[in-house]
Amino acid sequence: MASEIAVEKKKLKNPPLDIRYLGDRALRQPAKRISKVDVEVRQLAREMLQSMYSADGIGLAAPQVAVSKQIIVIDCEPDNAANPPLILINPTIKRTSSDICVAEEGCLSIPGIYLNVTRPQAVEIAYKDEYGHPRSLQATDLLARCIQHEIDHLNGIVFVDRVENKLALTQELAKHGFSMSAVKPVA
Repeated sequence: MASEIAVEKKKLKNPPLDIRYLGDRALRQPAKRISKVDVEVRQLAREMLQSMYSADGIGLAAPQVAVSKQIIVIDCEPDNAANPPLILINPTIKRTSSDICVAEEGCLSIPGIYLNVTRPQAVEIAYKDEYGHPRSLQATDLLARCIQHEIDHLNGIVFVDRVENKLALTQELAKHGFSMSAVKPVA
């Protein structure tokens, strides 16, 4: 069920929210569940979408804009005006596939860095939509990867925490001015 929140898919000169970068404490705080889905939550979703499109992203989690709420916006087709974005409130992964795939990921909070991450190829999630209605979704490939990446943000995990090639990670972080000490490897 795609979102009905209408936002033009375009770059804004002054996006409403500032995206935080690796090393910012906001990225490491587990986000709080949203108890009531209301007009404020829908406004946050709208501003998150505007900020995501302005940064050429396909996904954004509230902790990336220093908001400790379990809300994610995703649009795997930002150039397709007919494809509405997804808004996931309090998303939880119910099932993952046993099929694993390795693919390159990037993150608006770590600009310029793209590294391989291993994740399940498919997921099934439960979430609330922007009106608070319970929904479920089965996703594969890019959408599944994006959902897992953004849910990680809700738990204070950044994709570089999952990168297995430490040499490439160290080199890329240094090249882009980030510190390896900001990485918290996931066991």
